Amino acid sequence: MDINKITDSLNNAQHQAVTAPSQSVLVLAGAGSGKTRVLVHRIAWQIEHNNISPHSILAVTFTNKAAKEMRGRIEQLINIPTQNLWIGTFHGIAHRLLRRHAAQARLPDGFQVMDSSDQLRVVKRLLNSLNMDEKTWVPREVQWYINAQKDEGIRAKHIPNTGDPHEQQRILLYRAYEELCNRSGLVDFAELLLRAHELLRDNDELLAHYQQRFRQVHVDEFQDTNTIQYAWLRLLTEGKDNLFIVGDDDQSIYGWRGAKIANMYRFQTHYPNHKVIKLEQNYRSTGNILKAANQVIAKNQGRMDKELWTTAHDGELISVYTAFNERDEADFVVEKIRRIWIAQGNKRSEAAILYRSNAQSRQFEEQLVAKGIPYRVYGGLRFFDRAEIKNALAYLRLLSNRHDDASFERVVNTPTRGIGAKAIDDLRHLAREHNISLWTAASRLNTRAINGFLHLITMLSQQAEGLELSERVDLVIRTSGLVELYQKDKQDKGEEKLENLAELVNAAKLFYFDKDNEEGMTELELFLTHAALESGEQQAEGDDDCVQLMTLHSAKGLEFNLVFLVGMEEGLFPSAQSVDDTARLEEERRLCYVGITRARQQLYMTYAESRRLYGRETYPRPSRFLRDIPEALLHDIRMQASVSYPVTATKPTHNSGEFNKPRPAYPPPSPTKPDAPRTPITTGRYKTGQKVSHAKFGVGIVIASAGEGAKESVMVNFKQAGVKQLMLAYAQLEVL
Repeated sequence: MDINKITDSLNNAQHQAVTAPSQSVLVLAGAGSGKTRVLVHRIAWQIEHNNISPHSILAVTFTNKAAKEMRGRIEQLINIPTQNLWIGTFHGIAHRLLRRHAAQARLPDGFQVMDSSDQLRVVKRLLNSLNMDEKTWVPREVQWYINAQKDEGIRAKHIPNTGDPHEQQRILLYRAYEELCNRSGLVDFAELLLRAHELLRDNDELLAHYQQRFRQVHVDEFQDTNTIQYAWLRLLTEGKDNLFIVGDDDQSIYGWRGAKIANMYRFQTHYPNHKVIKLEQNYRSTGNILKAANQVIAKNQGRMDKELWTTAHDGELISVYTAFNERDEADFVVEKIRRIWIAQGNKRSEAAILYRSNAQSRQFEEQLVAKGIPYRVYGGLRFFDRAEIKNALAYLRLLSNRHDDASFERVVNTPTRGIGAKAIDDLRHLAREHNISLWTAASRLNTRAINGFLHLITMLSQQAEGLELSERVDLVIRTSGLVELYQKDKQDKGEEKLENLAELVNAAKLFYFDKDNEEGMTELELFLTHAALESGEQQAEGDDDCVQLMTLHSAKGLEFNLVFLVGMEEGLFPSAQSVDDTARLEEERRLCYVGITRARQQLYMTYAESRRLYGRETYPRPSRFLRDIPEALLHDIRMQASVSYPVTATKPTHNSGEFNKPRPAYPPPSPTKPDAPRTPITTGRYKTGQKVSHAKFGVGIVIASAGEGAKESVMVNFKQAGVKQLMLAYAQLEVL
């Protein structure tokens, strides 16, 4: 093809990155600057211009969705099939290596990949077999400890004895977990990465083969790499100077799950011949949104210097709403979506409400339900994470590998078949005593109920021979008793679960099976691995026209025309745990930067003067991130009711700080979509300045009023109790 077609649509910085010489390159890509475009075009350039074989290129990213998009865009750009190219997630590429070299990786050929929930079940079973109290040894904490060690490349045998009894017990649990997984042929997500690193590290010939094969290594979202991922990349590119990374230190927000922003800086030391190219032109947001983002992130120390800009217009100012409390905040946001956004014919799915904590979503959900507005909460259970799907997959895993203890334990009594907790405990004890799988132990225990289960699995395996994948899935679902189980389930969405099982059969029917796959896996093994890897991603899917609710962490990689950043308060965002920790506070600031840059056209930021969260009422200050934004970029929206502070009343002082100072009149928002005029609401019962008495709080002065009818409320500054907001339907105030 014409080489110029690859680069014609690129701006100068993108062109420089795509056509850079074959050396190590760091592309510092700001939000909305076209990083995926650069990666795809870089790969196409290497193939078409530098004549590098597509099979000699490795491209690694973090989600299956991103990998699929990359494949599709490469196919579209240079018209080559990408099905067997080495383009995938870290976990997917690691899995591919381990399948091809299972013996050298000290794994059985039929090893099974566990997702996070299956791993948790194994941890729970381990604790139970060791008679360890789950209240003392919380399974999720044990799981986190094991995965954290693996992410750092540390085996149980490598952890030094510090003399701490608690730490020694955790090491023993880690060692016992390793033994159980090795015995059962089970591999968790963290193990995929660690085992793949060890495979290359400990096999010189194999390492040399892959170093020779992969002439160019590309990595997306490099700022999200952890210790073991970076160590693996360094092995593959050692002495080759062929690592092309795209990342943004300003969007490193996953430190809590092991991501190391320091890898961005280590790269520059470990690859001294590297080239740095900055992508700063943003194609997503208006000028004012980008100016605000730049000002917020500029407060972080030691960041790589970069400033977003756009050729687009400045757009509207950023609207700031001060709410009485979290209820008023939710009401404002939902009303803005309903009366302005939706009423103007905009799509609901282009409006997003972003919050720091999942606990904040309830108020918004209640308001959306009350107003009849469809919505979706990101982070809910994905298809392959649902219990009914995992049950069906467990049966299928046993057909593929009888010694998969996690799957055996999940369905041995699902549906119930008379195998009680005592029988399962006996199986665990026998398996551990003789170092055998639960299947083998069950064969030796020889009880009627357990023999019935073993016969069922054996019969299913025989009947499934020669069937299409979808027919096998359907056979297992119908013969295992799962259909009858959920048909009887009238209380817990039984019908929906049956529909999900039907969709699993459909998924199997649509599943692509490459008979020439390099790993030599069967169709069932590939399907089961696909399900396990898919379940590791937590982002919701679907194109329904719903308002989007999500945490700021979930919002990364997404963009919306209208964004509400809510709960902009000290102690909430930034979180209380981060304010005294410089590293954590800087990550919170990066999280705010990510949130701001999700907005294309309009951005609202809200905070409440009082908030009840986690069962506690607080009177927070506005977030420091709000105060970082120049006032010239902000448009204040006052409370929905008429609020006046009489001369005789004391204005509440719990929000000490810049936002309590007299603020200048801001320029009006852009005339494209001005805020609707706010009609003052007059309330008949109480007026500002009135002296009132409350049975619990004593005497106070009414300083504000809001709402009408059943929703009417007042804010009262009590002499002893301070400022309280009270619903008049319940307050029983007495005018003095």
